[in-house]
Amino acid sequence: MPGHTDNEITVAAPVDLVWRMTNDLPNWPRLFSEYASIEILAEEGDTTRFRLAMHPDENGVVWSWVSERTVNRDELQVKARRVETGPFEYMNIHWEYAEVPGGTKMRWRQDFAMKPGAPLDDAGMTDRINHNSKIQLELIRDKIEAHV
Repeated sequence: MPGHTDNEITVAAPVDLVWRMTNDLPNWPRLFSEYASIEILAEEGDTTRFRLAMHPDENGVVWSWVSERTVNRDELQVKARRVETGPFEYMNIHWEYAEVPGGTKMRWRQDFAMKPGAPLDDAGMTDRINHNSKIQLELIRDKIEAHV
């Protein structure tokens, strides 16, 4: 069975600020603690192709991949997918934003499947993504709220 995660957080900030800060791709290495760098490869309309690189892991390995994001400001949604899938057969991410009492709800849903022989199976990667998403969402919330 493929992997699926669904994580969300409410940020005590207006949706315009949350949207702007979380879709400012060049700023991602300062917004997320896991990303060391980002390189914008192409932009066409509302779609951006970019390479993300993580900080070295415990073995000194730097994981990187190419992703593509398409933003839809009118619907407050972003659809993303890994172009270079690495250990994944596929990885699709859906970001949703909604104005709620007290701020903005930001939700990340990820659908994926791991390749045979990947370091983790679908269940293991689901656990890892759920654990890390909580950390990243709280970090992003705190950084955005510091700007309010």
